[in-house]
Amino acid sequence: MPHTVLLAEDDRAIRNALERALTLEGYHVTAVADGVEALAQAHRSRPDVLVLDVMMPGIDGLQVCRVLRAEGDRTPVLILTALVETADRIAGLDAGADDYVVKPFDVEEVFARLRALLRRAAPAPAEPEPAAPQESGAPAPSGRLLEAAGLRMDPQARRAWRGDRELELTRTEFELLELLIRNAGVVLEHSTIYDRIWGYDFGPGSKNLAVYVGYLRRKLDEPGAPQLIHTVRGVGYVLREG
Repeated sequence: MPHTVLLAEDDRAIRNALERALTLEGYHVTAVADGVEALAQAHRSRPDVLVLDVMMPGIDGLQVCRVLRAEGDRTPVLILTALVETADRIAGLDAGADDYVVKPFDVEEVFARLRALLRRAAPAPAEPEPAAPQESGAPAPSGRLLEAAGLRMDPQARRAWRGDRELELTRTEFELLELLIRNAGVVLEHSTIYDRIWGYDFGPGSKNLAVYVGYLRRKLDEPGAPQLIHTVRGVGYVLREG
């Protein structure tokens, strides 16, 4: 069955062009012109992924995302934005979006980001349940945890902690942190991270990775504690304590 996409874009030319391109790519597309219609359609029939323009009349794309997340809907969201400042991108991530594309965009980039979101949203193979349930809020047994630089992560439960503090991470942030933890002490090149997380290297001009690293640092770092994600200028990033 083709993946279903709910597209919300108030610019008719962009909406029609993107709907046509996505349909030719094999997606089943429902296209609407504003956030009100997007919410109504999402409630009627849950899509596999949402593509939301930020600047729409009435309810904008970020408000749509906030409403869905508040309702517990974890459907992947790709934001379309003409806003290029880092603060604007962070606002999208704060709203619960999983990724974004800056206008004007290459449709191939949209395809690549959608493929990556859908891969990460695919259900993991079923695994045996642990012998005994854990108390609420407690980490899973140590055999299931990844540990590095004072961090603990349970990939199956998609939970992570720094010390005793549980981290609230988006899907992309979790995937990025998992990659860094699994390669703690190893400098990962930008191209490697792009390939592993997004399935596509967006090139040296892209700020996408830097935005996500910066946002992840904000959630990890604590006053008086060493920074955990270090930049190796011109190469990439490494997770280490101190």
